[in-house]
Amino acid sequence: MFGNKTEQQAREEILKSVREYCKKYKLGKKTFCEGDRITYAARVYDEREMENLVDSALEFWLTTGKYADRFEKDFSEFLGVKYCSLVNSGSSANLLAFMALTSPLLKGKRILPGDEVITVAAGFPTTVAPIIQYGAVPVFIDMTIPQYNLDTKMLDAALSDKTKAVFAAHTLGNPFDLKTVKEFCDRNGLWLIEDNCDALGSKYCLDGEMKFTGTIGDIGTSSFYPPHHMTMGEGGAVYTNDALLHKIVNSLRDWGRDCVCPSGHDNVCGHRFDRQYGELPFGYDHKYVYSHFGYNLKVTDMQAAVGCAQLEKFPSFIEKRRKNWQRLRDGLSDMEDQLILPEPERNSEPSWFGFLITVRPDARISREELVREIEGYGIQTRNLFAGNLIKHPCFDEMRASGKGYRVAGELKNTDRIMNDTFWIGVYPGMTDKMLDYMVETIRKAIQ
Repeated sequence: MFGNKTEQQAREEILKSVREYCKKYKLGKKTFCEGDRITYAARVYDEREMENLVDSALEFWLTTGKYADRFEKDFSEFLGVKYCSLVNSGSSANLLAFMALTSPLLKGKRILPGDEVITVAAGFPTTVAPIIQYGAVPVFIDMTIPQYNLDTKMLDAALSDKTKAVFAAHTLGNPFDLKTVKEFCDRNGLWLIEDNCDALGSKYCLDGEMKFTGTIGDIGTSSFYPPHHMTMGEGGAVYTNDALLHKIVNSLRDWGRDCVCPSGHDNVCGHRFDRQYGELPFGYDHKYVYSHFGYNLKVTDMQAAVGCAQLEKFPSFIEKRRKNWQRLRDGLSDMEDQLILPEPERNSEPSWFGFLITVRPDARISREELVREIEGYGIQTRNLFAGNLIKHPCFDEMRASGKGYRVAGELKNTDRIMNDTFWIGVYPGMTDKMLDYMVETIRKAIQ
């Protein structure tokens, strides 16, 4: 096939064929017809992602490499942060973000077992799981409706002499009240972790400047799972402006090692064999010195290659999500006697992940009836993840013992979200016809 071609010429021929294959077999547009399944999310890509993926495979480096380096650099520049660490999932990103704050390198500011972290129960469990797994105590506060974010009026009630951090997500792209939360954290000397996995591209105005969510607290996290704002298949990121936190995150991600040499490089610092560490022999190989109990949570270069192509398209994804959300909002605006429709947080520009709907108590239809009806017409729905996490089986032992977590006040809105709320998608691949079909189907179900 390749004859006397050089390796580069052969590669170019392969990639040309990949582009042609993608255009012919993967990108054909199917006209939407009523009754076709409308998923809440889907991948949006073209030949560029597939070309990058194959190009990375031809390198056969497989682990973190040039595409990962490129993505970390470009993603940091996009967000306006100093440091970014790619990882293998958003859940791993949340794990590393929290575990970084337990590092002995933080001395008196580190989180210890038994310390408390303020969070919410109406979210995805991997925001809470690292807190519990480490032995810290999540303190749950209620949510607001129709913003579906943590109720900042409950922050002071949740505070104790053991509180060390606030760890919360921006719900489905809607930023929480970052001004109030950050002021609370600054006033009380607390860490702020922004779970930005469902809000990549959202902005919040702080001190007169629009900033991306995830960049205002001490650490932010993102997920690149296929339904999210952009995808690598699997993948995630941790980002920060704090050099020490970045060092700790990379150590925990890379087996807990103390060495900062990139994969495939040795002795970058020039002191590989001439230092004393712990009680090891003097001059012990620094590549095998461990300052933390860490993991291997690195991303593969093939995942990062897809991410590099997705990042090029990402601004258009944000705009399409906003447009789609607004079309749903406008189309259902006269149904507010039956439904509570979502509202963006003040001073924010959300990059929406979904469109949340809460069925009113006196509505002509319950959430269960409405969801069954529209699912029957091919519209995929989702609850707001756990609804109320402390009611799940994973909390059975803690509920029975009354230990391991604390609730500040009541979780009245959290329970309402669990019982009456669901959401539908706004992903960039949706057409106006699909969105209008969703609106009309919901309207017919209620009427």
